[in-house]
Amino acid sequence: MIRVRPYTLADFDGLLQVQKEAFPPPYPAEQLWNKDDISAHVDTFPEGALLAEYNNIIVGSATSLLTNAADRSHSWSDISDNGTIRQTHDPNGQTLYGIDLCVRPTYRKLGVAKALYDARKETVRTLQLQRYAAGSRLPGYHHYAQTLAIEEYVERVQAGKRTDPVLSFMLKQGLTVVRIEKDYLPDEESHHYGVIVEWRP
Repeated sequence: MIRVRPYTLADFDGLLQVQKEAFPPPYPAEQLWNKDDISAHVDTFPEGALLAEYNNIIVGSATSLLTNAADRSHSWSDISDNGTIRQTHDPNGQTLYGIDLCVRPTYRKLGVAKALYDARKETVRTLQLQRYAAGSRLPGYHHYAQTLAIEEYVERVQAGKRTDPVLSFMLKQGLTVVRIEKDYLPDEESHHYGVIVEWRP
């Protein structure tokens, strides 16, 4: 049974375990959420701080903020205030913007990520926002980067001719591609690109 609920600082140990398993070395340990990050999320926008439990075990998390700046060119660090959301969360924002979602590997394919996305959609409806948006990684792109331009790769994933571990999942959740962002996130697998996607109720 999957249950999604807001997280608090008291959940830190479980949230850190999710991050450690979802982003193992060589991912830099200093880039995992720390207690200050979690406090910032909870204090700044508690409605955007969600975790998923499976049989009362914390198995996934998702963090979001509100913004009106998603249509401007941006990087992940620009729009998320380097993940803290303190300076970039806009209480009057009409876009719920997802900055993070991760699931412990042993609990994947159980519907955890989908449950978190469904909860985000419900947040959009509850707060009467215009949409949900996020920047999608493209971890499959490095396999094709020598032969496909980024635009062609994204088009093929959209058409179902290629499968990308992250973008394909987002498309299955009903999100649509808005545009491609260069230098969205330091990410060699994605060749540092991100794809801005959105869902509208």
